[in-house]
Amino acid sequence: MDSSNSSSSIDTNSGFCSKTKTFQSLRQPLQLPLESSPLSVAYFALSLQQNTSPWPESTAFIDSSTGHVITFSDFRHFVHSLACSLQNKLRLSKNDVAFILSPNSTHVPVLYFSLLLLGVVISPANPLSTESELLRQIKLTKPVIAFATSRNFQKVPTLKYPTVLIDSPEFESMMMMNKGVEFEYVEVNQSDLAAIMYSSGTTGEGVKANHRNFVVSIANYHAQRRERMSPAVMLYTVPLFHVFGFHYVLKSVALTETVVVMERFDLKKMLKAVEDFRVTQLVVAPPVVVAMAKGSVTHGYDLSSLEAVGSGGAPLGKDVMQAFADKFPNVILVQGYGLTETTGAAFRAATTEEMLHRGSVGRLLANAEAKIVDPDTGIALRPGEQGELWIKGPTIMQGYVCDSKATSETLVSGGWLRTGDLCYIDHHGYLFVVDRLKELIKYKGYQVAPAELEQLLQSHPEIVDAAVIPYPDEEAGQLPMAFVVRRPQSALDKEQVIDFISKQVAPYKKIRRVAFVSSIPKNPSGKILRKELKKSHLPGSKL
Repeated sequence: MDSSNSSSSIDTNSGFCSKTKTFQSLRQPLQLPLESSPLSVAYFALSLQQNTSPWPESTAFIDSSTGHVITFSDFRHFVHSLACSLQNKLRLSKNDVAFILSPNSTHVPVLYFSLLLLGVVISPANPLSTESELLRQIKLTKPVIAFATSRNFQKVPTLKYPTVLIDSPEFESMMMMNKGVEFEYVEVNQSDLAAIMYSSGTTGEGVKANHRNFVVSIANYHAQRRERMSPAVMLYTVPLFHVFGFHYVLKSVALTETVVVMERFDLKKMLKAVEDFRVTQLVVAPPVVVAMAKGSVTHGYDLSSLEAVGSGGAPLGKDVMQAFADKFPNVILVQGYGLTETTGAAFRAATTEEMLHRGSVGRLLANAEAKIVDPDTGIALRPGEQGELWIKGPTIMQGYVCDSKATSETLVSGGWLRTGDLCYIDHHGYLFVVDRLKELIKYKGYQVAPAELEQLLQSHPEIVDAAVIPYPDEEAGQLPMAFVVRRPQSALDKEQVIDFISKQVAPYKKIRRVAFVSSIPKNPSGKILRKELKKSHLPGSKL
């Protein structure tokens, strides 16, 4: 407790309030537009870009494969022209839902901003999804129109309006034909739905986010922006259909960052793009950090422009972070924590001091509260104690589409979002993610966190990647089972893997079974798809 202010019950180091057992944000409160004032997130981001940037006409987007450049002046023109076409030619109107099926391209941000200005709800999907997965999403969101590419439009069923191909000359024409013609202003309220995103990036729950959610998310980044001599050059390897990529594009426009767009992720092409376009900041999923830290793939590339690498989607182990720091001493590795349900980041490191707090995913963003709750008793816990993370604030979703049961189980009394993540917040307000509560392995009554074992496995010099799942056992209940991807030509065997872990953990945490695999299945944000491993490797395959 901060004794210098005995009248206060809030610890100024951690933000913990001893009266309410909640953690308050240590950041300065945001100066936000009135919640009742009409405002789309697209208009908010474009206004910040034009009115607060030292370089309002700098480069907005670069296509990594062609080098084609879109300036912010071009971008604003394309957005307004396309909005005009969508309004007058396609007759899209406020509250319509638009289904988007496309890999990353420079056209996607233009489309997003145009739709958001018109109050059209965006429902983006993974272009690798099967027809049945897409049909499920379409039944949930009821779109009137789809925007797809010439490669995947066949997977989209017939909707009210014909599908628009965003890689066609017609789409290019719609972005350019209305020079000097303004679209008819649409009054979009901040409480209006902006997007329906999927909680796993593929076929999870449909998460409803309104314009206010995204406005606050962007305002957080804008408030924490750093002074620069020139615009930051960002390269996102995360897909724009996922909330991670979606809110980062909105943020980059607001902060006048140059974004290098890669259609499909390829590690070597990413490194070449860093070299060619002098990228200052990479945004990647954790497996990319592991590959950069442990592999030889970075050899031969000039990565001297890199200032920071941001990672999210799953926690990184301290050993991987140390290996990265040793290999790239001049690059800061930044972790953040967020969910689709929190409209992107909820905790992140903003200052150099915070970024060097190794193992944590940063501090709570402004205007938000958090608490750590004992999952068995429901009692809120103190700093340093592990429990389920609950978050409250203006970036929390509106609920799940057509699923009141899931909504009521996740959004509970008082506006709190139950994250389902086992975490703790230390005495300085930093969040540490232990694992998903549902993924804890129950070995003879003990709880074993797969993420802890995975991070240890990844620290082995001959292990490229790893995943741990529960294996059913009559006596113990569940055994920790490891799936390991070895380095090429490695002779590492099962006994060596088991021995490597047993020397570093308590007896109940030991790996009891090992399987060698060629790759670990993951979703677009880097989370391990444990269900896939269970289906293909466990007895009965129904677990």
